[in-house]
Amino acid sequence: MKAVAFNGSPKTDGNTAHMLRLVLSDLEKDGIETEFVQVGGELVRGCRACGACRQNKDMKCAITSDKINEWIQKMASADAIIIGSPTYFADLTPETKALMDRCGYVSRSNGNFLKRKVGAAVVVARRAGAVHVFDSINHFFTILEMIIPGSSYWNLSLSLAPGDFEKDAEGNATMHTLADNMAWLMKKLK
Repeated sequence: MKAVAFNGSPKTDGNTAHMLRLVLSDLEKDGIETEFVQVGGELVRGCRACGACRQNKDMKCAITSDKINEWIQKMASADAIIIGSPTYFADLTPETKALMDRCGYVSRSNGNFLKRKVGAAVVVARRAGAVHVFDSINHFFTILEMIIPGSSYWNLSLSLAPGDFEKDAEGNATMHTLADNMAWLMKKLK
């Protein structure tokens, strides 16, 4: 079994990355293979709704000038997908949105290959807006018929400055519970 986490933050070692790595570390302890993918900070295009993926049916986006097709393949081969994003003006980062839109369109156009995979959102916010980001990522999972495990609270951390995630005891506990529930669900689905 494999879980892949996508960091939508341009900060490769920021609070979002740390929260994702916390979940991955717990999954590894449960015997699940993991991978961390840096998405934020990459130059990616949004979906242009050209419909080529629907016509070509090759599990690829027609836009080939960025890493989205590589990431789509990582999602297709994983049993669980974790998408993390910081909160920017009460919303996702543009890279996270591009990843979700383009991968979602390709999946739906190619037999919905993400159906019944486990999906989890991890969100970081300074103060507010995190629930909207959490909902946006979960909308991606639900429209693709993925299965979302719960946790002891919404999967978020209130963090601003580098390292603030360490001070967020409840956020850390939520990530541990999320990982535990993800591992349990992944094993049940296998």
